[in-house]
Amino acid sequence: MAQARNKIIALPAIVDLDALDPIRDELIDAVDSGPVSVLGSGVERVATNALFMLLSAAETARRNNFAFAVTQASEPFRAAVSRLGLGAQFAAIMEG
Repeated sequence: MAQARNKIIALPAIVDLDALDPIRDELIDAVDSGPVSVLGSGVERVATNALFMLLSAAETARRNNFAFAVTQASEPFRAAVSRLGLGAQFAAIMEG
């Protein structure tokens, strides 16, 4: 059986409530079909709901036995994670 290709999802600069629906839809499809990398290098601002959505997607991927990682997280992304006290939760999924 061929191994599933890693799906890369690039987050937009502003990950606010208006951006959540399309990201959520893409994540739902991705975590059901194979490993996922969420590229966070371009993030300038991220909403709390978006961070919780990423943690939920990571848990779904884990249950489906697929890898899930947030890669190249920008400084604003990392600062939001830290400010909200989610460092321990993101430590397991953040790379680079």
